[in-house]
Amino acid sequence: MTEETQAALIRCGFVALIGAPNAGKSTLLNQMVGGKVAIVTHKVQTTRSRLRGITAEDQSQIIFVDTPGIFAPRRKLDEAMVEAAWSGASDADVTVLLVDARGGLTEEVQAILDGLVKARLSAVLALNKTDVAKRDDLLVLAETFNARMSFEQTFMISAETGDGVADLRQYLATRMPVSPWLYPEDQMADVPLRQMAAEVTREKVFLRLHQELPYASTVEIESWKELRDKSIRISQVLYVERESQRKIALGKQGQTIKAIGKAAREELQELLGVKVHLFLFVKVRENWGRDPERFEHMGLEYPKT
Repeated sequence: MTEETQAALIRCGFVALIGAPNAGKSTLLNQMVGGKVAIVTHKVQTTRSRLRGITAEDQSQIIFVDTPGIFAPRRKLDEAMVEAAWSGASDADVTVLLVDARGGLTEEVQAILDGLVKARLSAVLALNKTDVAKRDDLLVLAETFNARMSFEQTFMISAETGDGVADLRQYLATRMPVSPWLYPEDQMADVPLRQMAAEVTREKVFLRLHQELPYASTVEIESWKELRDKSIRISQVLYVERESQRKIALGKQGQTIKAIGKAAREELQELLGVKVHLFLFVKVRENWGRDPERFEHMGLEYPKT
């Protein structure tokens, strides 16, 4: 095989994962790359900005873009998240529409289908959570979706168990354009460590706190210092919008924020492979959800309207 022929077999491209909130995009991303690069919780709208996960299949490098769930926005932050999702789809070589098979064709999913048609974007359909759905229902659902829009291919998968994921990954590898790889072979994600550290803590906030409080909060890095013994000192701030929320986040005698910090520190130590000294504070920043600077920290563009 000549060098020219070998080069023609090397592929690299971007795949956008889109869908309604809680369709399982972050779980699928982690399954695809074989490690945790996106935070996952049982709550909707956990992902706020686009994350890139990287994997290789044969001679193709696939760069997955995990986008925020697409839903009807109510706040500036919602608008920015939805815009980030559609932007990710428009910029990608392939778009995968992930659908929770248990919910089927909901109003939110229909709105996404309408958006794909309006933007003239082709897509691959992945019916997710097949481990908890009936096969007969899946076949009917696949027919229903393909009657609404002509999908390139339809896959039935379980992002949780990994069933069907390999077939989807193999197909996507064949759809990548001929191109040199953009990342080293062993790299799983393109996320700055500071952003990853903030995301880890935000995941623990979502898991520990309830109702609207997680959505009214954000986590930012104040300082990051490598010490002489190779350990890392990280100072983070959990911003909330009201004093009443700060009291809830702190908990009685600070027990809630201590538990959040402990869980985040343990995962960060595993992620970074060194001892981590995590200092987590709770501060009130009124209307942070309308502050363009906060959006920039999250990797989002502040809506112009």
